[in-house]
Amino acid sequence: QLQLVESGGGVVQAGGSLRLTCTVSGLTFSQTTVGWFRQAPGKEREFVAATTWRSGRGVYFADSVRGRFTISRDDAKNAVYLQMNDLQPTDTAVYFCVAGTTRAAHAMTDPDNIKLWGQGTQVAISS
Repeated sequence: QLQLVESGGGVVQAGGSLRLTCTVSGLTFSQTTVGWFRQAPGKEREFVAATTWRSGRGVYFADSVRGRFTISRDDAKNAVYLQMNDLQPTDTAVYFCVAGTTRAAHAMTDPDNIKLWGQGTQVAISS
């Protein structure tokens, strides 16, 4: 069955950290570019981060999270992780794991290159 399942969301205070996990099934994970989008209340979904499956393991981040968030993957576990540090109230959103059709991490910023979305996990940051 083709699916992405997120976990790890929750409520933390500003300045805190969370680690999101996405488990992937039904895909050749080791040959799939994966990443994260988010959607804040009343706003459109926006790209957060992506990592490609190529040997260079290219990564790409949105300007708003670069330097605070890291993305990693474990091909043996079919999992991708988003480590979020120094969280701010503006990071409050539903976070979606995604799998893409592109080999380029930066191209994952275009929703047209996303072939599969997870159901999302809520992240809330209190000030």
